[in-house]
Amino acid sequence: MNAPDASDIPSLLGDRDQNPPGMSLWALWKEDLRTHDGNLFDQGFWAVAVHRFGNWRMGLQPKPLRAPFSIFYKCLFKFVEWTCGITLPYTTRLGRRVRVWHHSGIIVSARSLGDDVHLRHNTTLGVVRRDHNEELPTIEDRVDIGCGACILGNVTVGHDSVIGANAVVLKDVPPYSTAVGIPAKIVPRKEGPNKAGNLAAGDSRFSVVGQGSSGE
Repeated sequence: MNAPDASDIPSLLGDRDQNPPGMSLWALWKEDLRTHDGNLFDQGFWAVAVHRFGNWRMGLQPKPLRAPFSIFYKCLFKFVEWTCGITLPYTTRLGRRVRVWHHSGIIVSARSLGDDVHLRHNTTLGVVRRDHNEELPTIEDRVDIGCGACILGNVTVGHDSVIGANAVVLKDVPPYSTAVGIPAKIVPRKEGPNKAGNLAAGDSRFSVVGQGSSGE
């Protein structure tokens, strides 16, 4: 297997544009607006739009040219934090069509969120304890995160998974799973391939409950 290209590795330094490649800022904004039902007053759209702008300005060269855009981004970022209760730093790499359903109490400090990820209110993605600031979660494609959920530390939530409301995820979640409870336990989902359930059952990191139940 070839080593990943440097551009494919999320940067925690914020030293480059991490917007989805091959799309202009304007095209991303239009897609994000459609994702948020075309509602210009949707606070989730504001947060994502400011995030896209924050990444776009990192592509401006030379650096002095970027300075006024950086100041403008920081003002917009704080505006979204203060008025919408959404903290979404540009250093978290976002895929396409990320939907933030509700405002307030949302902190998204993660390595990356994949395509078609859904977030709801009072969700926290971030570090598990002090002095572990680089240990951040990775959310793969098509993950649905319920309200009040916490995903903490260097964990990966596999694609097509569901994180239940108020779940506290401290370990990896395999693809096609539902994670529920405190701490979260894994419930294999009927609609996913059987290998998802087999993976969870065969991995000592996961506690499998409710075999054959969707958990929803």
